[in-house]
Amino acid sequence: MSANQRLILAVVLSFVFFVGYTAIFPPEQVVSETNATSKTVSTTQSTSSSSNMPDAQMTHEVASDEQLVATDSSNLVSIEAKDFSMKIDTLGRISSKILKDEKYNNNDNVHSEMVAQVGTKPLHIRFADKAMNEESLRTPYTTNVREATVAENGSTVITMQQKLSNQTVTKKLTIYADGHYDVNIALANDTRYFVYLGQHVKRTGQMMMAVHGAMIYHGDGLTEIVEDEDAETRITFSDVHLTSSFDQYFASIIYGLTPDTSVTIDRDRDGNPIVYIDGSKNFTFNGYIGPKEYKVLKSIDPVLTNAIEYGWFTFAAAPLFKVLSWLHGIFGNWGWAIIALTLLIRMILFPLTYKGMLSMQKMKDVAPKVKEAQAKFKGDPQRMNAAVMEIYKKEGANPLGGCLPLLLQIPVFFAIYRVLLNAVELQGADWILWIDDLSRMDPYYILPILMGATMFYQQHITPNNFTDPMQEKIFKYLPVIFTFFFITFPSGLVLYWFVNNIFSILQQFIVNKQFAAMKALKAASNAKEEGK
Repeated sequence: MSANQRLILAVVLSFVFFVGYTAIFPPEQVVSETNATSKTVSTTQSTSSSSNMPDAQMTHEVASDEQLVATDSSNLVSIEAKDFSMKIDTLGRISSKILKDEKYNNNDNVHSEMVAQVGTKPLHIRFADKAMNEESLRTPYTTNVREATVAENGSTVITMQQKLSNQTVTKKLTIYADGHYDVNIALANDTRYFVYLGQHVKRTGQMMMAVHGAMIYHGDGLTEIVEDEDAETRITFSDVHLTSSFDQYFASIIYGLTPDTSVTIDRDRDGNPIVYIDGSKNFTFNGYIGPKEYKVLKSIDPVLTNAIEYGWFTFAAAPLFKVLSWLHGIFGNWGWAIIALTLLIRMILFPLTYKGMLSMQKMKDVAPKVKEAQAKFKGDPQRMNAAVMEIYKKEGANPLGGCLPLLLQIPVFFAIYRVLLNAVELQGADWILWIDDLSRMDPYYILPILMGATMFYQQHITPNNFTDPMQEKIFKYLPVIFTFFFITFPSGLVLYWFVNNIFSILQQFIVNKQFAAMKALKAASNAKEEGK
């Protein structure tokens, strides 16, 4: 492989690392920063205990008779609230929940559906006894309430009953206006059964870097995520604070479980995760279906905010989102809050970036001397390296000085990237003129073009020490490549990158002027010394 081929490969791999690493090489297990070692032990023990369970050979794949699509004939109860409409089918499951707020509309401008029409649905009960389970699928629930209304800031209670040959199931559901609900399941006779969390809707048009799947938040702040199509083995957990089936912006959550409640992640026929919970004769828990909006989740129960997960960089992304929310409270607009957050990050990182820029200026200054030393000692690598290091030492230049500050900024970049990619608050949030939804791509491509143009200009004024003309040409094409990829990115994320480029250009101007003044002062001092 030639030097130019290696360079092209390096550029491609660098882009993959900066933009798509978490999508192309997703972690099999995402762990919070608390204690990775204890999580690994916990998962191993859970897998072992699951395989020894009496139902170890029982399949939890969705049978065709469980894939009951919500229709008028299968609908048991219809619930209306200010922000949503909900339906419960004749199997006692939440079969539909539609958000009425237009900011959550899908790409076809249709109200968003929160419950998958095919697949496991929230509150579905499955019995371990095969005969009882088959009977339960043929026996509809009954209720004396066909329609209900949830008043603003209020709630409504739905009580359903299913009478089987040797069992009676009573399911009481209290639904609140903010989207959460309380559940009580009572059995006449004690028998083993499972309650399903339900799978999320498979949506089109979501970002490829956004994670979709199932999540368990348990123990001492440990997080387990199984992504769609990656579910392999059955894993059971205890001491679960919440479990979630989620996509980029929405989630179906069960919480309020006792520490001894077993929660299991299994797989369906397509390798997608299915979550179910071991029930008891008198079983009580809480649930939520809707957008992962921080303020809403916190107002319901602070533990629910842990359902907003940012991958490896949660430790940095979570506090960054809190700062972004605080800035939104000041400016009242998410676009201006993003700009303010970018400025705040640049100010905090200024000492690092300033030092890196100065180092790059020095490296550019000594590049001719380095090239001369390399040519002089071309046949003697040892002497050449010694001569180059001597030049760096004499001129106060550090070859890594420009790289290390950049590397230290990578976690910050990934954190803000994850925040802006997963923040449902940006849905329907306008900024100025043509931007009416910061969670979607710029319809006129103005921001991506401005981002690419500022990136190109930033390259133009940034010193470099390229010795290969081909290498320089390849790096000049990077703004074009980034512009092409950023065309489909959420405009809020492109706005961050564009504003970051603006601040980088301003900072580079300052550094260039200061360095020029330092050089002039040094030249004057040298001339004065020579005059003596």
